Amino acid sequence: MARASGLAVTLLDRYIAGTLLSAIALVMAVLLVLGMLFVFIGEQGDVGVGHYGMLDALAYSAMSVPQFALESFPAGALVGALLGIGVLARSHEITVMRASGMSKLRLSAAALISAGLLIGVSLLIGEFLAQPLGQLADERKAFAKYANISFAGAGGAWIRDGDTILNVQGRSSVAQFGGMLIFDLAGDNRVAAIGHAEHATAVGAQSWQLQGYAESRFTDHSVTSLQSSQRALHTAAGADLLQLAISDPGELALHTLYTAIRYLRNNNLDAKQYVFAFWSRLARTAGILAALLFALPFGFGLLRAASLAARTTLGFALGIVYFFLQRLVESGTLVFNLNPLLLAWVPTGLLAVAALLLIWRVR
Repeated sequence: MARASGLAVTLLDRYIAGTLLSAIALVMAVLLVLGMLFVFIGEQGDVGVGHYGMLDALAYSAMSVPQFALESFPAGALVGALLGIGVLARSHEITVMRASGMSKLRLSAAALISAGLLIGVSLLIGEFLAQPLGQLADERKAFAKYANISFAGAGGAWIRDGDTILNVQGRSSVAQFGGMLIFDLAGDNRVAAIGHAEHATAVGAQSWQLQGYAESRFTDHSVTSLQSSQRALHTAAGADLLQLAISDPGELALHTLYTAIRYLRNNNLDAKQYVFAFWSRLARTAGILAALLFALPFGFGLLRAASLAARTTLGFALGIVYFFLQRLVESGTLVFNLNPLLLAWVPTGLLAVAALLLIWRVR
């Protein structure tokens, strides 16, 4: 009997999770198609510039989908969970579950299975798809529009690693750069040497191969010149850190943000934007869990008999509020110099508190 009961609970958990995940997958598919369509429409102004054509715009839009998925996951989970709970409520399945002795806590645990799977998918997308595809999309677009560009603007990308400052310009491929200036600083922040390479190639995470290198080194009473056809440069400021100059912190993966924060703090540089982006990403991921818990009480009594249209409208309204509140907090935190760790969790915290209060009020 005990074994049969445990099996029944397991099958019931899978049924609830399957219903929720199916509804969330449907909502996310609609959101991603709409997001891709909006990006594609926005790209029409660049179509025809250089070699950037309609197919390039379509490819750019498709490669932007993972980043859009990360930003819309909590809202999509909220809408989908409301619809999934609505399916169970309108067919009186939740009523039967409660009547058979299934507690609120047990139902919440079943919903958490769905949340765990969605969080895992979100982390996989954020760590392995969104950032590389987003950067590849930007590179393809730039290379199609312009023959010779600098991703960091007219002044190039400036990177500091301890007593070494690099200025990299003229990116011509994924790992090839047009030139590099190297400034070596002495202990009192005086310029000890200035080097210039005609071409710089990234050969590893912390290695550069410089071609056409010339250097002037300063002493108290003289200047020493050095020229070499090639030079190997080893520095923590590798090519992967150039994305700090060309990517929005909110578009970077968690492991990249963590590396960036350590790098900036070790060099006494301002890491606030990256700290906020790191915690904001974690908060949005946790928002998936809060969204599913928030939807659960609506199957017990609130909107139990509501129509599909009513649930969809409520879900989209709450999702939009959550999305814009997150953006408002992001802007306010950086503009008004507020605590990034605390503010990043405000939208998700409010949603979680509301979910717990609604669950607690259900009899």
